Amino acid sequence: MTGIKELLLSRIRDVSDYPEPGVMFKDITPLLADPAAFTALTDALAEIAGRTGATKIVGLEARGFILGAPVAVRAGVGFIPVRKAGKLPGATLRQAYDLEYGSAEIEVHAEDLTGGDRVLVVDDVLATGGTAEASLELIRRAGAQVAGVAVLMELAFLNGRARLEPALDGAPLESLLTV
Repeated sequence: MTGIKELLLSRIRDVSDYPEPGVMFKDITPLLADPAAFTALTDALAEIAGRTGATKIVGLEARGFILGAPVAVRAGVGFIPVRKAGKLPGATLRQAYDLEYGSAEIEVHAEDLTGGDRVLVVDDVLATGGTAEASLELIRRAGAQVAGVAVLMELAFLNGRARLEPALDGAPLESLLTV
């Protein structure tokens, strides 16, 4: 795993003062542009999906879509997008959550998850944990079981893990990188 960590870290670019002064943004677009790094990332996340017994992958808007869809294909399971409110047609389940400066809502199609599903949430970054926590609530409200959360990178200084662990209710939280 050390080799993959070095590969992934070498393809993540730090962008100072984005999206606002004082923030160090972790840009994963160089990683996505590198087929070897993107394949290694996809394989590592698909291995987590297999280990957790996931039958569906939930990808969180927007970079969770980019990562979650190929992970689902590689793992041989379905992919379900969790979108910002108002972006999905038809009947949805909606969950509100708090951000650092305000609140937001996410949605999933009500019929996309069932009681027989074990769902792994995939995203690029675990920051404060609010979006992931809301997605876990949506999964449970749909009647499915949470298989865990898997992310490329955890920003440890924002303490998202501490916020998310109670909502995981014993399901694993795995990050390939911790910065």
